[in-house]
Amino acid sequence: FGGKLPSPTASTLRGLITRVMDYNFDIGIATDGDADRIGVIDDTGRFLHPNDILVLLYYYLVKYKGWHGAVVRNVATTHMLDKVAKKFGEECYEVPVGFKYISAKMTEVNAVIGGEGNGGVIYPASHYGRDALVGIALFLSHLAHEGKKVSELRATYPPYFIAKNRVDLTPEIDVDAILAKVKEIYKNEEINDIDGVKIDFADKWVHLRKSNTEPIIRVYSEASTMEAAEE
Repeated sequence: FGGKLPSPTASTLRGLITRVMDYNFDIGIATDGDADRIGVIDDTGRFLHPNDILVLLYYYLVKYKGWHGAVVRNVATTHMLDKVAKKFGEECYEVPVGFKYISAKMTEVNAVIGGEGNGGVIYPASHYGRDALVGIALFLSHLAHEGKKVSELRATYPPYFIAKNRVDLTPEIDVDAILAKVKEIYKNEEINDIDGVKIDFADKWVHLRKSNTEPIIRVYSEASTMEAAEE
């Protein structure tokens, strides 16, 4: 891989997906090279999005472990975490992209878990670093308590879809002016500008953020269907 450690994604785990399907396994599990990100393949051969994993782990901790506490996510991670927190009378805190922000906020609010939508999970009962192996142990414990297949477990809460897109930039484009214009156009919606510009609608959201390494704007969105998210 040219020195790079690939994250566990649907494209990098094609071999694992094939093996799960060929042998009718109940689950396939992978980590990246330094074991701080989780990848899960369910019993149907479907890649379980890291957002799903984080939601399921938080649900497990508050329902079965009986832990009371907040969860921390970044601005580009699923709002399903907010819904789980609300269900149990807890708080979900939103921070900029970057694990340093997540771990700092978790320490401040004494959160029970936190993470981002890339497979990284922080479980402070163990330590404040990303740890795929701890996440795997929690995930398998949740499966054992529920007595369900992975696909059945995912189906226990409403569907949501996250679209990830990008806008390529040219040197003459004033990115800050574009983001300011977006804020003006959608000023009647809930705007969050702690990291780029995020617009929260009643039932969906979209987040625009300049890349620090490439001449692009990343555009992430979440809605109840993929068509709505892409739109």
